[in-house]
Amino acid sequence: MATKFPGVAGFSRTALFVGVAALALPAVAHAQDADATADDLAAELNDSNTLVVTATKREQTLQETPVSVSVTSGETLEQAQIRDVLDLQTVTPSLRVSQLQNSSSSTFIIRGFGNGDNNFGIEPSVGVFIDGVFRSRSASSLNDLANVQRIEVLNGPQSTLFGKNASAGVISVVTREPQYQFGGQVEATYGNYNAFTLKGDITGPISNNVAFSLDGSYNRRDGYGTIVNLGEDVSNRNRWSARGQLLFEPTPELTIRAIGDYSQIDEVCCVVSTLVAGPTAAAVFGVGGALSTDFFSYDTYLNQEPINKVDNYGGSVQVEWDNGPIGITSITAYRELKNLIDQDVDFTSADIVSELRDQQVGTFTQEFRIASDFDGPFNFLLGGFYFDESVTQDSALTTGADSRNFFTLLARAATGDPTFTFNTVEAGLGIPQNSIFSQGPLTSETYSMDNQAWSVFGTVDLEPVENLVLTAGFNYTDDRKDFALSGQAFDELANINVVDAFITLATAGAVTNRAQFQALPGAVQAGLLATATNPAANPFLGLTPFQFQPPFLTIPNAVEDGMTNDDDFSYLLRASYNFDDRVNVYFSYATGFKASSVNLSRDSRPVFGDYIPGPVNSSFAAPSSPITDAGVNVVNLTTGSRFAGPEEAEVYELGLKADFPGLNFNIALFDQTIEGFQSFTFTGTGFQLANAGQQSVRGFEFSSTVVPDPSLVFTFATTYLDAVYDSFVGSPVGDLSGQRPGGTPEWNIATSLTHTLDFGNTGNRLITRVDYSHESNTKINNGLPTFGANNFRREVNLVNASATFALDMGLELGVFGRNLLNEQYILTVFDGVAQSGTVSGYPSGPRTYGAMARFKF
Repeated sequence: MATKFPGVAGFSRTALFVGVAALALPAVAHAQDADATADDLAAELNDSNTLVVTATKREQTLQETPVSVSVTSGETLEQAQIRDVLDLQTVTPSLRVSQLQNSSSSTFIIRGFGNGDNNFGIEPSVGVFIDGVFRSRSASSLNDLANVQRIEVLNGPQSTLFGKNASAGVISVVTREPQYQFGGQVEATYGNYNAFTLKGDITGPISNNVAFSLDGSYNRRDGYGTIVNLGEDVSNRNRWSARGQLLFEPTPELTIRAIGDYSQIDEVCCVVSTLVAGPTAAAVFGVGGALSTDFFSYDTYLNQEPINKVDNYGGSVQVEWDNGPIGITSITAYRELKNLIDQDVDFTSADIVSELRDQQVGTFTQEFRIASDFDGPFNFLLGGFYFDESVTQDSALTTGADSRNFFTLLARAATGDPTFTFNTVEAGLGIPQNSIFSQGPLTSETYSMDNQAWSVFGTVDLEPVENLVLTAGFNYTDDRKDFALSGQAFDELANINVVDAFITLATAGAVTNRAQFQALPGAVQAGLLATATNPAANPFLGLTPFQFQPPFLTIPNAVEDGMTNDDDFSYLLRASYNFDDRVNVYFSYATGFKASSVNLSRDSRPVFGDYIPGPVNSSFAAPSSPITDAGVNVVNLTTGSRFAGPEEAEVYELGLKADFPGLNFNIALFDQTIEGFQSFTFTGTGFQLANAGQQSVRGFEFSSTVVPDPSLVFTFATTYLDAVYDSFVGSPVGDLSGQRPGGTPEWNIATSLTHTLDFGNTGNRLITRVDYSHESNTKINNGLPTFGANNFRREVNLVNASATFALDMGLELGVFGRNLLNEQYILTVFDGVAQSGTVSGYPSGPRTYGAMARFKF
């Protein structure tokens, strides 16, 4: 039997074929497909009606859908050995996925837009939906993909029909429903790095109108990196998932689908190496520590084994009532996510600082839709969406045993004084000896956020003449967030302002607060301030670089209410025309929206205006401001942001879809802009959240499938992006207006070649597949806040291959390899933590390969 190949019309998944022979896994869904032949395959590939998608929340063929959407079938996932959304980007050129600091910190990017990793207050710009249920954090959608029917990647703003955070696009994962025919499969793989996976599913009837399915997966692999000083692996895999479904059909019109799932990740992640060892590296070595400068050796040095545990579980009930001309859909879901991180964040074997984060998210969603299916020229869809979520986080930084000696060495290097000690500072400031950077708690924080949102959405389709469809859609969203942040800073030095302390000493203790300082004659104030801010007169000024974690101003407070409240009206206008059964064109204009994001971290600061700090963050000399006047300011308070305002997107898109015997292709030209894009950047000791003024991208997406023979399928897809910051004046690295956003390649290409060899009439066949994906050479960033301008670049060329011998009786045996050429590239870079001049980064993973056995029944 020939496999049902992916690669039908509109599949924007695979890239430029590089002539490396490869082998593909069989892709039958269940044993009932076992009578298919290569001729059947060719017929399906030339019939776009065989693939149904729900990108517009209506069932349409891919060819009919007037949206730029890339679809990856469950068969392709099997053939290409794609296990999770991280691998999905190799067959979908408009999508990029990155996993960085730990297993739960990932970012989804479509057409160069995306954010949301590493801070639970920042929701992603790319919405992820699994069986119609919104997953608000990337950590809740990272486990292995099991029993998937298809994955739709919707490019560009989708806010009209997807009620929450789809300003850049949507990833929609659709799993298989329970079947009334008994069947299933079990699959096991084994590969290098002692990798072992086991997954399976079973489905069948319980009664004439009730069916069930169960599926699960287990994935374990040794780490491909080594923590050299500890002799432990890093970047391993250790995760499992389980899910059960029930399908009730009490009447022909009524369908109820209930889903419950649980997944767990317990991994040691990720490999971090050093690209540039700055002058601070001498201090690391000076306290007996080490760091790796051989970037692609996968060796790293840490003083503790990283811990990352993710528990993700929930359930949903989808009710559908179809009475012919009117259909009603309801999706009710509740989910919980627990994420625990405990890791060394200076990424050296010196015991300097570690971080703990304990995060929990509880999410309730309800969606309701009513849609028509009239025979006439008019149809509509009207729906509502409700979202209620609670986020809590306890976090802490802990100072290690080497911290005091490490910062002593840094201070000696900075001052040129080889005899410098913090004991002298402690004596001068009158604080306990050995208290600065002492081993133990550095900070402790508690954050919470409650988010309630609701939206009303709808579309109207009108066919005034045959084959011409005019569509108008809208979405009104109201989003409210209430957040609270509190924290403690335990370091004695961080709790002293060096200007205010000098003034207190200079006045022999007569001035100990702002009121006393402001009561002095103006000339006296000016004289004291001039002396206190003069490095030649005030020896304490050189200590400010070591005040990493000053006291935190709790919010809500008398000035800041800890609340955002946004609303937006998004809309869609589209015209599509079918020239015949083979060619469809469309033009659309759409707007999109993403509500404010909150900086749930110790780097949250009041905005300038609510507070105005004095010179060197002096509170004595701070001008009048609401926070100062209310008397709630704390020592060394500075300004920043509590939240970033909404993102507002718009896109013009012109598309063509064509389907001919043996050939189909799709092309979409777009001009997309996001105003207020929410930028989240690591600055070396913290994170800055800010709105970019405007970011835009122009480009095109092209995908094609060629079937020269029923046994041979070739796919090619590419995305071209001409991206620019139209305005980003206040970025952490200066004015970026007019520059291309870092990490956005100009070209993304994906291609595949799949061949099926039938062995006569036996039903046995050999399926081989090779795929290649490419990202053009691009700068990784627009500069680093501490290190400054740089030219760190990335180019990606990945070759994957697989081969499977499939027997008619259901047994399949295969081999596979990913990144066969062992391509090495930089994922991203960042300023060394509290190590000025050092640049750290994440290397790409190595080649993996293995063997597979699968049985379908």
